[in-house]
Amino acid sequence: MKYILVLCDGMADFPVPALNGSTPMTIAKKPYMDMMSKTGLIGRVKTVPDSLKPGSDTANLSAIGYDAEKCYTGRSPLEALSLGIDMQDSDIAIRCNTVTLSDDEPFENKVMVDYSAGEITTKESRELMLALQKELGDNMLHFYGGISYRHCLIVANGKLDTILTPPHDISKQVITNYLPQNGYGEKFVELYNKSQKILKNHPVNLKRIAEGKNPANCIWLWGQGTKPLLESFDSLYGKKGAVISAVDLLKGIAIGASMQSIDVEGATGTLDTNFDGKAQAAIEALEGDRDFVFVHLEAPDECGHQGDVDGKIKSIELIDQKIIASIFNHFKANGEPFKMLVMPDHYTPLVTLTHDRTPVPFLLYSSEQALSKGGKFTEAGAEESGVYFDYAPNLTKLFLDCE
Repeated sequence: MKYILVLCDGMADFPVPALNGSTPMTIAKKPYMDMMSKTGLIGRVKTVPDSLKPGSDTANLSAIGYDAEKCYTGRSPLEALSLGIDMQDSDIAIRCNTVTLSDDEPFENKVMVDYSAGEITTKESRELMLALQKELGDNMLHFYGGISYRHCLIVANGKLDTILTPPHDISKQVITNYLPQNGYGEKFVELYNKSQKILKNHPVNLKRIAEGKNPANCIWLWGQGTKPLLESFDSLYGKKGAVISAVDLLKGIAIGASMQSIDVEGATGTLDTNFDGKAQAAIEALEGDRDFVFVHLEAPDECGHQGDVDGKIKSIELIDQKIIASIFNHFKANGEPFKMLVMPDHYTPLVTLTHDRTPVPFLLYSSEQALSKGGKFTEAGAEESGVYFDYAPNLTKLFLDCE
């Protein structure tokens, strides 16, 4: 038996006024999900424990069967793993976004224009991170370049008492009330100001402005934590696993869980990602020595954060057409038994532009047997099913035949 988890990051949504009260999952043309839902198990699962914030870090850990309350030490430490950063036990890792703030106001009155600086390219942003490390790095602070706008700051012998706010939670809002507070608050605000002076006239940003793109004119810190410690996925579930994702967070989870992290050329984490390449990589891993593959698609989440209704619908359709259809048809044609779990990690509602802890819909399909009388794989359909998992690892055990 082969096991595939297709994680549609942020896919779930609330009724959208622009869609006459419907949701992208309901509107999207997704024939393969709809076909599997006729015999699959439809329901809801709680992916964000009450004690934790609704982030992709906690929710994705839950989605692959980890008890986030027991193993979660912060988002950025997981990303640090993917960057090959050798964290010391006393180090603190902090996500360092390159963002776009408005220009004219005094710093504390600026607006968070774009948490991703126009989804700046990795090549561009790494030049900026090198400049920041040269000017601001020291024995205490070290800046590491990541992917696109997602980077890492390591604080040696650091403390966790600073209050930090994710930039995607304050899109289009004035930053005054969301600047770092307590702990390193003053030091980090000073870093923001210094970074802005360094980045504002950097050649990379001058070129982006000339091309009509958002400049990465400031850093923004969030997602702090200590060195992670995850039990291996194999020891938990007896399956050799692999993760296919474009983002550092999921690559870090793979490394921490002793799973294979598979890189796919052209994987971006956005609508222009290499969907076909991800599907092929999943098939090859499963035809090799992997029992379980986790295919992570970031595009619905990015569209949700940006309020892009059409983009979110398109992302769901592309996942159905290029990921699910390809994997489904391959194993059906070869007569190989498989189970597929399709789900988001959390809601990313278009009306709020940020994450929500509402339990998410899931679809569990088996090629060998009907798991239920089926239902509609939508937010409403999942709720109507009456099937609910309050503890995400219990769904994982059912999925992976570990019960």
